[in-house]
Amino acid sequence: MFSSPPFWSNGPSPGNFYNFPNLHPQVQPQDFRQHSQSPVTTSTSLVGIAYDKGVIVAGDLLASYGSLARYTNCPRIVKINNNIILGASGDYADFQYVKDFVEQKVISEECLDDGLSLQPKSLYCWLTRILYNRRSKMNPLWNNFIVAGVENGEPFLGTVDKQGTAYTDRVICTGYGAHIATPLLRDALEKNPQLNLAEAKALIEKCLEVLYYRDARSYPKYQLGIIDAELGVSIEGPLEVPQNWNVAYSIKGY
Repeated sequence: MFSSPPFWSNGPSPGNFYNFPNLHPQVQPQDFRQHSQSPVTTSTSLVGIAYDKGVIVAGDLLASYGSLARYTNCPRIVKINNNIILGASGDYADFQYVKDFVEQKVISEECLDDGLSLQPKSLYCWLTRILYNRRSKMNPLWNNFIVAGVENGEPFLGTVDKQGTAYTDRVICTGYGAHIATPLLRDALEKNPQLNLAEAKALIEKCLEVLYYRDARSYPKYQLGIIDAELGVSIEGPLEVPQNWNVAYSIKGY
């Protein structure tokens, strides 16, 4: 007398699977798979800025296992070709997966031998389709990518997140840096819209120092990716953030 009625006529009992009619005979309830609901081994902020002749992107080398700062040598800024740098924050395994098939795409483009190479705007557009497709399958790639490059002599900086949301700007930061570093970079660009390489590099290094002090999931060693219309592509690192913790002695009341 206390049993609840079924949800519908001949429906399943609570907590059980229902054998739908016309279900493919080879598909059984035990074959259903659950996609990952959250990232596992993650990386934090990327900081990127476009200057007068190119783009700089920087990010630390830490990958955290949950809240544990576990892996301290995980580069996440890579050279794709002579026109493009790709950086990623978020799940490190998903980044490695994307990096592998992007590199395969570059090889396929080169095999055409038509004298053309993959351009940053093309890669940026292609990644929006890849990430939106995975999001639509309810199995997203848990990353936020930055695509930096030089196309037709002009700097290009764009970002794509796990939902396929994308935009371009002269300043792009991911993770905690989107809240802390973005205002610093935009303020500097408003004061000097035509930053040169040295000024942009010093600004990025300052932002990484601020992030190291403020972000519990950051690390003092980092990579610096530079793509310049004249100098080409270079990935510098590991570099180290300058540190001075003497200010800690003046903090009281906690």
